[in-house]
Amino acid sequence: MLDAIAGRVATGATVEFRPSGSSMVPLIRSRQLVTVAPVDPTTVEIGDIVLARVAGTVYLHVVSAVDTSRARVQISNNRGRVNGWTNHARIYGICTAVDGARRPRIDGKLRQP
Repeated sequence: MLDAIAGRVATGATVEFRPSGSSMVPLIRSRQLVTVAPVDPTTVEIGDIVLARVAGTVYLHVVSAVDTSRARVQISNNRGRVNGWTNHARIYGICTAVDGARRPRIDGKLRQP
């Protein structure tokens, strides 16, 4: 499911969906409605929730480190497990809202068409 959503966000769509799982609790609980919009990957910061591909798998997880010199970020779940590093080309979107509640620090990060 996340592969299809990543494809839509990569083409410029803002998408709402209900991911399942507990790896992002309490930031996102299973089946909560999330909104993901295209992001300018150069603006992503630690603590942002992004839709990104890491080692062939798409995740909606937290940015846990940023390496600007190599244009990449580290993606982790909210329970301490690091998924790995991914480059800016594989960061598709940023979570802008969870169950209608706007996420912090979104201003200036959305990719403009």
